[in-house]
Amino acid sequence: MNLLTEITISYKPPRDEEQITIRSSAKAYEVLLPSFDPDIICLQEEMKVLLLDKANHAIGVFSPHKGGIDATVVDIRIILATALKCAASGLILAHNHPSGNLKVSEQDKQLTKQMKEACTLLNLKVMDHLIITPKGYLSFADEGLL
Repeated sequence: MNLLTEITISYKPPRDEEQITIRSSAKAYEVLLPSFDPDIICLQEEMKVLLLDKANHAIGVFSPHKGGIDATVVDIRIILATALKCAASGLILAHNHPSGNLKVSEQDKQLTKQMKEACTLLNLKVMDHLIITPKGYLSFADEGLL
């Protein structure tokens, strides 16, 4: 009797005609906004991660955590584990501000810094961090905050 669970890995990339390529923060916003529930985007903060392959094709969107009215806890290990399982090369962080305010907080800056440092060790790249509202977004990359 084997006491260890066998681990298997499989990967089936999408067909070329189905791939979404992310070349700008505007495209990332366009892809990410529908992943936020329109009924709670102005009520509850949520983190999303858009995973990308080497050619900046979107692999998928992952929702690591929902928080409260003005904060969410993010476990970097869960994001990294998911990115590695998906064979991602890069990622774009995104979270909403229920207040509609697009101002970057110190917590936002700290999370981005921690994610960049952790990703560097695993040869992953944080491509951007977006703050999202139904009416617009702020891109850390566009603002020179990466």
